Amino acid sequence: MQFDLTGKSILLGVTGSIAAYKACDLSRRLIKAGAEVHVVMSPSATRFVSALTFEALTRNPVLTQESESWSSDLNHIEIGKQCDLFVIAPATANSINKLSKGIADNILLETALAFVGKIIVAPAANTQMLKNHYTVGSLKMLAVNEYIIVQPQEKQLACGETGSGALAEPEEIYLQAVQALLEDSFWKDRRIVVTGGGTREKIDEVRYLSNFSSGKMAKSLVLALYARGADVCYITTAGAEGLPSDVYVIDVENSQEMHDYTIDAIRVAKKGKMSKATMNSSDPIHLIQKEPYLFMVAAVSDYRPKFPQDGKLKKSLLGESWSLELTQTDDILSSINRDGIQVIAFKAEMDSQKGLDNAKALLDQKGANAVCYNYLKDSNSFGTDEHEVIFITKESEKPFTKTDKLSLSFDILNEAKELSK
Repeated sequence: MQFDLTGKSILLGVTGSIAAYKACDLSRRLIKAGAEVHVVMSPSATRFVSALTFEALTRNPVLTQESESWSSDLNHIEIGKQCDLFVIAPATANSINKLSKGIADNILLETALAFVGKIIVAPAANTQMLKNHYTVGSLKMLAVNEYIIVQPQEKQLACGETGSGALAEPEEIYLQAVQALLEDSFWKDRRIVVTGGGTREKIDEVRYLSNFSSGKMAKSLVLALYARGADVCYITTAGAEGLPSDVYVIDVENSQEMHDYTIDAIRVAKKGKMSKATMNSSDPIHLIQKEPYLFMVAAVSDYRPKFPQDGKLKKSLLGESWSLELTQTDDILSSINRDGIQVIAFKAEMDSQKGLDNAKALLDQKGANAVCYNYLKDSNSFGTDEHEVIFITKESEKPFTKTDKLSLSFDILNEAKELSK
């Protein structure tokens, strides 16, 4: 999914790590999203990747010790003034320790010291170098000073050792940059629960009842909320591929699990931050917080097999016809305590005559604050990359024309903000 960073300018700092080549991929992703990218390289970084490579990718001159000019904007003071964000990736242990002490003994560190906006640091170094108490202290100091730290990966490193220290994937750094550029004060740190995907109701160990829901709309909403700075808990049957690692994801299978985890997540959302620690704790959390939201996007089965079986049912024993007894599942929206939370339901209908009325009925029948109504022609309407909805409240109906699901998600969030006003 592609974010729109048109009009944004990013300064990419590259230090002397073997992971410097990954900064090329990062710059490509940012440019593809519409951002203007400028690059500053430490002297040791040019040993791994040439400045010419970044100039070819960004179509902008690269600031190095040798190229710095005071007759143009290509110097460590002026280059940062035209940028909204400074991303240092990879950041070596040496650079991290110097950054935390305000040392500016090369062109990149001079540029960082002069930069007045947000700075993202993505460490890449040998495990022991990062574990060294000096580096640990430096990272803490940077965090205290509101640097955004993108945690490294644990894998086999270039030195042959296995441990934490590999540069985070370019996609992860890209998403952190998106959040830094697009966060919204209304959504920032607001606790949000999103459900997504179609539930799977067990018949036996190899068969289940389900639907055609792909989970793409829910995942797009999660990404849009993340970009706006929200604290998101995503309860899904569709997995977490493509999502930032710090989004709290709960994998579920069936309607009962979706019901139970949603109720629990809402309880936690009303109390405090939805980290892994708080999701696993029953202790009350006393925080001044913003009103939470529930986006009920999941396609939850209305019925489940009454008697799910262990093992595999044999065709020879079932006979030529098979009657499967079903029982109704618990309705999640009817079960939740809606006090102190904004609820936005999603309703897909194939009845062109009554579909809109059925969606409006959720406002009274289920107590939703708003409903996103989507008319589907047939099963081929599922799993598409584009979507259109009507955002319905008791006061108004606002149609959104067909567009990609991420753009639509931002439109929905803009409308959802009005519910708390």
